[in-house]
Amino acid sequence: MSKRLVHEMAYDAPAEQVLAMLADPAFREEVCDYQRVLRREVTVETTGDGFDVTIDQYQAAQGIPSFAKKFVGDEINIVQTESWHGPTGDVTVTIPGKPGEMSGTAAVAGSGETCVETVDLTIKVNIPLVGGKIEGLIADLLLKALKAEHKVGREYLAR
Repeated sequence: MSKRLVHEMAYDAPAEQVLAMLADPAFREEVCDYQRVLRREVTVETTGDGFDVTIDQYQAAQGIPSFAKKFVGDEINIVQTESWHGPTGDVTVTIPGKPGEMSGTAAVAGSGETCVETVDLTIKVNIPLVGGKIEGLIADLLLKALKAEHKVGREYLAR
């Protein structure tokens, strides 16, 4: 089984400006700071028709139910990679050494001075009996992270 997460983030900025924000390492660092990431490494590389982003971060496992904490420990290492080609990107989120995968797409679309970034991810955890519960937990954590990114993004674009 798997769980799907689709989340839309509206911005009062043209799509080109939002894409530039997503390619700015300083923006990605701000999002990590807002989420109180313990430590991280953010890299952004320009490609022929877009950019690649890697965020290797460690978050405290506070507030995670005990059934899930035994799988992750006191800290969770999360590696998020995005490969953008124009206004669309492939997104992968992994927890190294743990069973499961999260992958999908992100797209920025709009006209004029507004746009929407849509993130569509599928979450799959291959653990008998508790896999579905962990998928739901991961979906909740990812949604919280996307909402944080959206809040920081709106503030970033308003400057």
